[in-house]
Amino acid sequence: MIQREILARTATAGQTTEVNVAREYCQHLFLSAFYPQRGSEQVMFKGGTALKIAYGSPRFSEDLDFSGFGVTVQQIENWILAASGELALSGVGADLQESKPTSGGYLASLDCRLHDYRIRIRVEISLRQPNDVQGQGTLITPDYLPAYVLTLLPETRLVEEKITALLTRSRPRDFFDLYFLLRKGLIPPDMKPRLAPVKELLQDLTVDFQRELAPFLPRSYLAVIRDFRSTLRDELRRHGV
Repeated sequence: MIQREILARTATAGQTTEVNVAREYCQHLFLSAFYPQRGSEQVMFKGGTALKIAYGSPRFSEDLDFSGFGVTVQQIENWILAASGELALSGVGADLQESKPTSGGYLASLDCRLHDYRIRIRVEISLRQPNDVQGQGTLITPDYLPAYVLTLLPETRLVEEKITALLTRSRPRDFFDLYFLLRKGLIPPDMKPRLAPVKELLQDLTVDFQRELAPFLPRSYLAVIRDFRSTLRDELRRHGV
């Protein structure tokens, strides 16, 4: 288990809070324990936390989202329980608070204990993915933990789902993830026409981006989110949107 002093130093160096570092540490532990389970490669990591862990997004994220195919809820629950046991062996307590099928897949919540912090890991797995989708094995090299391999949703689908999420639910984190995808050049040219409504959504949305995003970003990003509407509009314009 990561020492408390290292947790504090990592937070200071990353210009963020200890709870963000603690949460991501627990997420790495869970993922590194989940993916060695036989058959788990059919469950593909995606969403905002995947952008953080696999692509280097600066935004910390609270949930672990996946798409799966050819697996049952019982198999998934067994893998979750096995991963929870591995977390306990690592010195991080993990209590499974919720585990249930949903209309489109599976949902679980684990409460982890790391020093003085109580970290909730929410796992949501969609089982609506077509069976012809092949995940991409990706090496992850976190600080203070051994490297491990996870299975990512193919990049094009991951990006497409992030754009769909923005257009349908329009949460502040979705707009920031779009900004990150644009800055990283991860949006293919044929997807950019789908971004046409974003400027109108930005105009109509009544939300304080700085208040909503600041807790999950390094302090160096305050200049980016201080007038985030203008920042994102400029980035869209730079990409011809």
